[in-house]
Amino acid sequence: MIVWSRIDSRLIHGQVIEAWLPHLAAKRVVVADDEAAVDPLAKAAYALAIPGDVELVLAPVSKIDFRKLASDGVPTLVLFREVKAAVAAREQGLPDGILNLGNVHSGPGRQPVSRSVFLDQNDVSALAALEQSGMTVRVQAVPSETAQPLRGGG
Repeated sequence: MIVWSRIDSRLIHGQVIEAWLPHLAAKRVVVADDEAAVDPLAKAAYALAIPGDVELVLAPVSKIDFRKLASDGVPTLVLFREVKAAVAAREQGLPDGILNLGNVHSGPGRQPVSRSVFLDQNDVSALAALEQSGMTVRVQAVPSETAQPLRGGG
C-alpha cells in the first residue's frame, strides 16, 4: 500500500532515511525515476543508504505498476525527482492520496514556495491538475514541520 508519495530532487537522503521512513513505518521505498534507474552509481548508493529491512525498488516511472503497489500490504514510500514524474505516475495509476513536496531545487523561472521547494509555472499548473484529479498536495520537508497546502501556503 502506498502510504506516501514525495517529490524530492535528492530522492534518497538523510531526511528520507532518518525522518520519513520511521515516521511512515515504510517497509518499501520505490524510486520512480528514469535517470536513476539507469545509473549504476545511483543504484549502488541508494541500495547502501536504505536500511536492510526496507525493500528498495528503483525503476523508470513507466515500468512501475502503481495500482499493484497501492493494493498490496507493504507500506510503501514512493519518491519522484520532479513534478512531471508524479504526473506520469498519476496517469499510470498512482492513487489518490497525499503528494508531499519535500525538496524541489531552485532554477531558472522557479519561485520559492517554501525554504526547500521552488516551482515554475508549469509545475504549479501540473500540481493544480493533480489536486483537481483527487490528490492532496502538501509542502513539508520533514515530519516535524506542519504540512502546508500548495496554494497560499508554503
